[in-house]
Amino acid sequence: MNRSDIVSQIAQRSGLTHSQADHAFMVFQDLMLECISQGEQMNVTGFFSVSRVKRAARTGRNPRTGEEIQIPEGYGVKITPGSTVKNAAKTSKEK
Repeated sequence: MNRSDIVSQIAQRSGLTHSQADHAFMVFQDLMLECISQGEQMNVTGFFSVSRVKRAARTGRNPRTGEEIQIPEGYGVKITPGSTVKNAAKTSKEK
């Protein structure tokens, strides 16, 4: 399911117009990005939590040449599924 499918389903199930559903989805996306960029954690109980994590500097290896390279410290994103998502995965039917 891609963004367009999600927006269409939100509109269909909520009674919103496609434009309103798209706007609501964009606002949610903006809020999430704002939280991450500010280093805050976003929790949607039962669904997921997302947070920014700091990665330490480390030594890596160029897979093509085998040469060691220094990778600077930086940030990454950690997404943890909530209990509702975990239960859905356990009970889902394979296609």
